[in-house]
Amino acid sequence: MIQKKKVARKRNALPPVVADTMLRKLALSQQGLLHSASFGAGVSAVADAVAHLGYIQIDTISVVERAHHHVLWNRMKGYQPEHLARLVEQKKIFEYWFHAAAFLPLRDFRYALPRMNAIRAGEKHWFDNIDKKLIRSVRKRIETEGPLMARDFKDSRSGNTGWWDWKPAKQALEKLFMQGDLTVVGREGFQKRYDLTERWLPEHVDTSTPDAHEEASHLINTNLRAHGFCHQKSFTYLRRGKPLRHAVAECISALQDQKKLVLIQNSAGDQFYADPERLEQSYRVSNKACLLSPFDNLVIQRERCRSVFDFDYQIECYVPEAKRKYGYFCLPVLYKDKLVGRADLKADRKTGMLRVKLLQTDLKSERFYKALASGLKDFMKFNQCNAITLEKVESKTLLKKYLN
Repeated sequence: MIQKKKVARKRNALPPVVADTMLRKLALSQQGLLHSASFGAGVSAVADAVAHLGYIQIDTISVVERAHHHVLWNRMKGYQPEHLARLVEQKKIFEYWFHAAAFLPLRDFRYALPRMNAIRAGEKHWFDNIDKKLIRSVRKRIETEGPLMARDFKDSRSGNTGWWDWKPAKQALEKLFMQGDLTVVGREGFQKRYDLTERWLPEHVDTSTPDAHEEASHLINTNLRAHGFCHQKSFTYLRRGKPLRHAVAECISALQDQKKLVLIQNSAGDQFYADPERLEQSYRVSNKACLLSPFDNLVIQRERCRSVFDFDYQIECYVPEAKRKYGYFCLPVLYKDKLVGRADLKADRKTGMLRVKLLQTDLKSERFYKALASGLKDFMKFNQCNAITLEKVESKTLLKKYLN
C-alpha cells in the first residue's frame, strides 16, 4: 500500500521548471538565430539549413523579399535567392507541403507520401470536381512534351480575376502536384514548371510510405531538432487524423521510458517535451537585432510564440484594413533573445526605397536602436534598396542618428 502511494505521488508530480531565458536561448539556437552564419555560407549551407529546420515555407507576398529567401538570409551570410533554385536543380530539395507550401529536404520525400496518397484518395485541398479527362490530358502533355508551366495551357475563359480564379488547366496541374504525380522542377519568376515526379525523382530516394508511427517519429525528431522543445500538439501542427496524434503520444511515451525525452514547464506553467541533453548546454547571445519574416519557422506557430517569447504575433495582411493594429506586413523584431516589437516595411523597388511605415517597440535604449539601425541597413541591401525612409516610427530621432 505504501509503495502504491509513492508511485502515485511520483506520477502526479509537476515537471521541473526551466528558466524562460534558457528556453528562449535554446529555441533561438536550434533555429540558427542566436548568431550570424549559424549554418555557414554558400549553397551547401542552404541545404544544411533546410535539412536542419525541416522545411522553409514558400509565400507569394513580395512586399519585401519573399519569405523563403528572407528566412534563409537571416541565418547565413551571403545568401542569394538563386541558391534555392540551384538546390532544386541538384535534386537536394523539393517543393511540397509541410503545414503549408514549402521547400523540403529530398531525404524526407517519403514523409510527403501520406498526404499525397490522401489527396489522390479524395481528401479535399483547394479544388473539387476537376474534370478527370482534363487531368489525364494535362498529365499526358507533360509526359510527352517534358516540363511545362501553366502558361503553356490555353485558357478559353474570359473575365478571370486572379490567382483565386485559376484556369482549369492550372487547377489540374495543382491537383496532380498535390497527389504526387507531378513535381515542381523549377520556376521562372514565381511561375512553377512541372514535370512527372517519376521522371525527376532520383532512383536512390526511398518511396515507401511510412506508417503512422514512422511519421510520428519523423515529426517529433524534426520539431525537436528545429526548436529544441515543443508542446505535444506542436508535433502535429495543422495535420489531420486521430491515428497520427495517437501514434505521436505513443512515441513520446516510449522516448520518455528511454530517457530521451523529458517533460518540462516554463514559469507560466506551460508544458513542453525536450531533449534532456540540450537542456544541459549553455548558450551565448549576440547583441544583433534582426527583422524576421512573418512566416519564419520561429514565429509561425502563434501559441508557441506567446508561450516561449511572451509575444502575441499575427500577420495582418489577412486582417481587414480597419482592424489592423501594426500594418499590412509587420515583421517581428528580434533583439538578443527576445521578440521586442513589430516593423511594417515595404520595399519600393522602383525608387530603391525601403519604407519603414511603422515601428512599434517598448525599448528605448541607444544600444537597441544602434543594433536595429544596423539590421535595417542590412535588410535594405538584401531588398536591393539604397535608402531608408521613416514614417510612423517611435523614437525616430534616435533611430535616424544611427541610420546616418
